[in-house]
Amino acid sequence: MKRRHLMQKFVAEFIGTLTLVLFGCGAAVLGGEHVGQLGIALAFGFAIVAMAYGIGAISGCHVNPAVSLAAFVAGRMNARDLVLYWIAQFLGALVGAGILAAIAGTAGGLGQNGWGPGYNGEFSMQAALIFEVVMTALFVIVILGSTSSAAPAGFAGLAIGITLAVIHIVGIQVTGVSVNPARSFGPAVLVGGQALAQLWLFFVAPAIGAIIGGALYRLNVLR
Repeated sequence: MKRRHLMQKFVAEFIGTLTLVLFGCGAAVLGGEHVGQLGIALAFGFAIVAMAYGIGAISGCHVNPAVSLAAFVAGRMNARDLVLYWIAQFLGALVGAGILAAIAGTAGGLGQNGWGPGYNGEFSMQAALIFEVVMTALFVIVILGSTSSAAPAGFAGLAIGITLAVIHIVGIQVTGVSVNPARSFGPAVLVGGQALAQLWLFFVAPAIGAIIGGALYRLNVLR
C-alpha cells in the first residue's frame, strides 16, 4: 500500500508538471501573438489552479522542485519524498516540452527562460537573479500559508494560481518567469544553446528563494 501511494504521488507530480509546461509554455509558443503577455500569465496561473484541484489531494500539487524544497525546509516533507518529487517534476517538464515541440513542429523556441541581449526586455543577469529569488520566496510563502491548517479550506488552489499569474504579469519581460527549475529545465534541454547555458540561474535563484520562504515557516516567523 505504501509503495502504491508513492507511485500515485510520482504520477501526479509527473502529470501536473507536464501540464504546467504544456499549458503555460504552450500559450507562449502557440498563442503568444494572439493572447499577449496577460494571456500567457493567465495560462500559467490557470494551469496551477486546475492541477491543484486535480491532483492536490494526491501529492499536494507541488509541480515545482522549488516548492518541494520549501516544503522540506519547512518540515512538511521528508527527504525520500523530496527526491521522488524532483524526479517526477523534471521528467514531467521534459515530456511536456517534448509534446509542445511535437505540436509546434520545432524545438527552436519553447518558451524557454533567459535574460540579456536578444531576450524579451533584455534585462541584466543581476535583475534576473533578484527577480527569481524574490518571486520564488513570495510564491512559496503563499503556498505554505494557503495550505496550512489555519488557512480557509478549499481556496489554496485559487490563491496559488492567482499569485503565479501575477508573477508572470510582472516578470515575463525579465526572465520569462521560472520560479520553477523544472519548468526551465524541460524547454532548455530541448532548445539548447543559450537557454541551456543560462539554465543554472533558474536552478540557483529559485532554490535560494525556496530556502528563504521555507525557513520563515521553519523558524515560526510566519506562523
